[in-house]
Amino acid sequence: MRFLNVFLLLSLLGASVMAAESAYRVMDFRAAPHNYNEHVPKDRFAMLLKQIDKGEFQPDTSSDQALLRSLLQGLKVPVSSQMLLFSASSLQSEIINPRNPRALFFNEDTYVGYVPGGVLEIAAADPEVGPIFYVFDRLQPGGPFPRVQRGTKCFNCHGGTATKRLPGLIAESLLVSQAGSSLETYRRDEQGHQIPLENRFGGWHLTGKHHIISHKANVIGFARNGKIEKMEVVPGQSWDTAKHLLPTSDILPHLVHEHQIGFENRLVRGIYIVRQLKHDRQGMLGLAEQAEIDAWAQDFARYVLFADEAKFPREGIQGDPDYVRDFLEGRRASKRGLSLKDLDLKTRLFKHRCSFMLYTDTWEHAPKELKDRVYYRMAEALRDAQPSMSHLATEERRVIREILKETLHDLPAWWR
Repeated sequence: MRFLNVFLLLSLLGASVMAAESAYRVMDFRAAPHNYNEHVPKDRFAMLLKQIDKGEFQPDTSSDQALLRSLLQGLKVPVSSQMLLFSASSLQSEIINPRNPRALFFNEDTYVGYVPGGVLEIAAADPEVGPIFYVFDRLQPGGPFPRVQRGTKCFNCHGGTATKRLPGLIAESLLVSQAGSSLETYRRDEQGHQIPLENRFGGWHLTGKHHIISHKANVIGFARNGKIEKMEVVPGQSWDTAKHLLPTSDILPHLVHEHQIGFENRLVRGIYIVRQLKHDRQGMLGLAEQAEIDAWAQDFARYVLFADEAKFPREGIQGDPDYVRDFLEGRRASKRGLSLKDLDLKTRLFKHRCSFMLYTDTWEHAPKELKDRVYYRMAEALRDAQPSMSHLATEERRVIREILKETLHDLPAWWR
């Protein structure tokens, strides 16, 4: 009972913190206690690099596509996750345009970028400091594995206002010109599944049966008589699809990707907040610090439970069968065979609205002070009907509790 009373006190204090802080806490991720640049990476790609150095994994360097395919295999990133974008919004902006789109591939913690005629880029989630960015040297076909360096210029975007000045992941939505440059922004400094579908996908190709009528995908703009006019860009029509591994940019990877990066960015921010507060207070967290963490946890729990998920089209969507198969591979299921990865696609993304990203290393290794508060907020929402969580019906709440109890190993004893 004392434990719950403490949380009730923190709830009141947390509400005051949220009301008082209109601006977010700014932290220097390069300085102590975070020391991003000096951190020894523990992400999936860093582990693969060690295997390559030891000769335990040999990438195919016969061509750019061969290298890409072999790295995707080594990283367990499905080819079916491919998304194509033609906005010139990366380090290789000079060669990205509607005639030469960039491909992105991803799994739960690793993101691979490929531009025909360019170099490979990888962002991999480190459980302590967030995404680490890697940039390859240009491949010499048939030669040795190219040199890889940690990217520093990436933080012009991936450490700016879009990610609240911390290392983070971005998905922009822009009206772009024929050269790929930005003419108009449809979303700004925000990531996650709460963004309305009609505001997404600008500067991206979108394929599949998605039934989204007013989306911003597959369109470029150009100036005429002082006005900006729009023109459709049919996926694959203005470039040779053989330049990419697939001719598609399916709706389902787009939706999963958006949810993931929203989760990752929010969680990384929570990790930095806890570390900064503990550093500032020499390891001790007072009530004010605990209230700040709890205020963050309340928002994060809402995100984990899809409280503000954008509405689907009335007809639902149909995901690419290959990606559905790859996405469901390795799903963690309850004794009854239910999983957080089970797809709905009729009125929402998932049948059981609780994020599968709770199985990632970043969440598993998150500070206990942070996880306990998130689990408390989740238990609170899943135990009783609440106006702020009215999207979850009684049976869905029960099923989510069941899945979590049987598939997560670090739930607090009181949660169970």
